Amino acid sequence: PPVIDALIKDGKIVAGSRADIGRAGLGVAVRAGAPKPDISSVDAFKRTLLAAKAVAYPGKGASGLYFVSLLDRMGIKVEMQSRLKPMAAEDTVEVVARGEADMVVVVSTRITGVPGVDVVGPIPAELQTKIGFAAGLAASAKEPDAAKALIRFLTAPSAAATLKAKGVEPH
Repeated sequence: PPVIDALIKDGKIVAGSRADIGRAGLGVAVRAGAPKPDISSVDAFKRTLLAAKAVAYPGKGASGLYFVSLLDRMGIKVEMQSRLKPMAAEDTVEVVARGEADMVVVVSTRITGVPGVDVVGPIPAELQTKIGFAAGLAASAKEPDAAKALIRFLTAPSAAATLKAKGVEPH
């Protein structure tokens, strides 16, 4: 179950305040100015991964585990082992900007706005997974009206363009 549901059950988030904001899938980025590889199909993505010298991904968390499972599913986990760069969350994309990895595969929201990288695009739909983003009112909120206003703002149709620009498909 989603983390927010557990927080509601534990009384840390006010029941009935959950609001789904949107979803984001895995994306690929390369160093700014580098040629953008072909990731338009499963076969193209597989060839691109196999051609890379180093591929960064989150070393911990659901998206990193999912990416490693995809390598196994595509039958290239063994070949990719020496090229994989599991990274700490705060450095996953930045290693590509510094030239320490050829590409990164990570939740698309993590790629947008990072200086020194260019977004290639989402991984192929057949391999894609979606990570949900939700909000809720903390039971301990010191400014509950402001928190409710923020939740309304994030879920309003007017927020859709900003969410999309940050890699989120609005709910």
